[in-house]
Order: sequence, then C-alpha cells, then structure tokens
Amino acid sequence: MSQSTALIFSDSYQDYNFSPWHPMKPARLLLTAELIKAYGITDQQNSRIIEPRLATVDELNLVHDLDYVEKVKELSQPGADESGSIYYGLGTGDNPIFPRMHEASATIAGASLLGAEKIMAGELDHSFNVAGGLHHAQHNRASGFCVYNDVAIAIAWLRKNHGARVVYIDVDAHHGDGVQNAFYHDPEVMTISFHESGRSLFPGTGFVAESGEGAAKGTSVNLPLASDTGDDIFLEAYDALVPPLVRAFNPGIIVTQCGCDGHWDDPLTHLALTLKGYQLIWQRMHALAHEVTGGRWLATGGGGYQAFLVVPRAWTALMTELAGVEVAEELPQKWRDLYEKHAGVTAPVTLTGENPPAIAASRQEMAREAAARGVAEIRAKIFPLVDAS
Repeated sequence: MSQSTALIFSDSYQDYNFSPWHPMKPARLLLTAELIKAYGITDQQNSRIIEPRLATVDELNLVHDLDYVEKVKELSQPGADESGSIYYGLGTGDNPIFPRMHEASATIAGASLLGAEKIMAGELDHSFNVAGGLHHAQHNRASGFCVYNDVAIAIAWLRKNHGARVVYIDVDAHHGDGVQNAFYHDPEVMTISFHESGRSLFPGTGFVAESGEGAAKGTSVNLPLASDTGDDIFLEAYDALVPPLVRAFNPGIIVTQCGCDGHWDDPLTHLALTLKGYQLIWQRMHALAHEVTGGRWLATGGGGYQAFLVVPRAWTALMTELAGVEVAEELPQKWRDLYEKHAGVTAPVTLTGENPPAIAASRQEMAREAAARGVAEIRAKIFPLVDAS
C-alpha cells in the first residue's frame, strides 16, 4: 500500500528542551529515530530521512500573531528580560523559557511545512515529522508544552498555497484545541479529535458541542473519552466516525497528530490504549489516506510522556506503516543498548509486547457507555451537516 515516505528528523530536535525535569523529554525523539534506523526502515528504496528547515516569520505568521513571534524571538536571547512573558504563556511550569526557543520551535514548524511541500509537489506520498504535533499553541500564546503550532501552520500553508481541503485527525489524549481554534470558522478544514474528556484532563475543552461556527458548522468533531478507554472501545468509535466523516468531506490531504499519551502507562493521562492498539490506529489512517486522498498523508508526533518505554516503539510502528514494511517483533540489540544508556533500566525486548493491568469490568462498561453516547450524539448532530452516512 505504501509508496514514497520520509522521516523528517534532525539532531537539533534535542534543542526543544524545556528543562531536565520537564515531561516533554527530547530524548524520546532521538530514541525513536534510532529505533527506526536500527530496523533499517529508512534504508528501504521507498523511504528516507530528510533534514528539516527553519520556518520563516511569514510562515509562522500564518497562524501566530507577529507580536507573539517577536516575543518568542526576544526571549530566546541570552539574558532576555522575562517580565511580561506570562502574558504570552511563557515562563510557566508547562512552558519554561529555554535558550534558542524560537529556532528550536521554528525548526519543528519548518519540518511539518517541508513535509507538506514535498507531498504537494508529488515528491512524497507520506511524511512523518516525529517532533511535530504541537497542537496546543494558540495564535498569541504558548500552551501545553507547545510554542509554535506546527500542524496548524502546515494546514494554513496548504490552504493558502494549494487551496487544499484538509482533514486533521488528532488521537492525542489531550484535545487538539489550538488546531481547532485556528480553523473553527473555515469550512475547508475538518478537525477530528479523539481525546480524554476535558472534565478530567487539560485543556478542559473538546466537547461534542464544539462543532464549528458559521459556514464551518459541523467541521469540528470532538469525541471526549472516559478514563480507562481501551483499544476495543477506541477503535469501535474510530470506525463508526472517522471513515464516514472523511469520505463525506473528501479532502485533498490528511494531516494527523499521532500522540501516544493515551497509552495505559502514560504518567499524565488516564486512557488505556496499548502499543498493538496504536498499530491498528496507524493502519486505519494509512488505509483511509490511500482510499480518499491518493495517499497524501502528513503525519506528526505529539504527546507521549512514557518517553523511553512507549514513545519510540509506538512511533516506530507508525513509521513501519508509513513505509509499508514489516519488521521483526524482537527489538534490535543495538537499540536496546542505547535505550539502557539513556533510561538507566533494562530495555524492552519486543516492539509491541507488554502486560497492561486488568481494568475492572464496571470501569470498562462506563468507558464504553461514554464513548457510545458521544458517537451517537456526533452521528445525530454532525453527520447531517456534512452529509456523512
């Protein structure tokens, strides 16, 4: 199924580093890229690694206010005056100021732009910006570990330069609020977000009633999920909603935020997905891209705070899907050695093997009922607006 694909990666991604104790650990990106390389995925004839570029101020300005971009640049300098930075969402516990913050953030945005450029030029069918998916950043402030919203910038670029009709699918445990807000009034962009309910998790948004405004009514789709939602519940809801919505909307390209912080072992969230569950999600995204957009699929990373044990394996499984290759379940010894160097503990042995804890039947039933209610409400209220069936 897969055709040409690229991993967009640079060692400079390690510069997006809020602090040693921050949950967004840049080592997760390095370990992901090294596992992909250890498996030989980017050595395949149809797959390669490409270096990102820096997004320009004009490109950042497609989504972010110029005043905000200038403030990020100013705060990135040594000895910068940090007074007033809170107004821009910076200098907080979530978003500490760090050296070269603008350059690091603009590189991640530039990587998603580069992927979009190469897909629309016909040079790639798929691309994966492993550092991307910074979906919380707002037009005038940082939010939720996100300084520049690379996915919203890439979508805005696709709209401006190609008039592309875009579907954005977000499976991060946190609601993709920044992307939704950027296109809440644009009928040519559909945002679909599956996430833990805002009643229990940041950013406290993403309810079914948030469905777009004006001519864009029905193009913002949100399924809030209850704690303990596992693979079967998630996938049943995905199958009931995503394919019919995407087929009805008929986009020219699919953009995905592939956060894996809905994993049962993630320290910041309360969902119960597994690595095998994520494999099945990636397979569904891939099939849908080929069915609807001729394969045009811009994938990005996102959340994932079990940085060593989960993120590299979940996103390597994504890259195998993008490249259309099969790899051994046993992890390469070279990578396991690197893992132990960074994590200081024994490395896992397999790509998807794990032992999730049992969830009480009553809690599973509550999660299933919550998802079913959300699906029914979306089918009743959103489907008629976009002629989905």
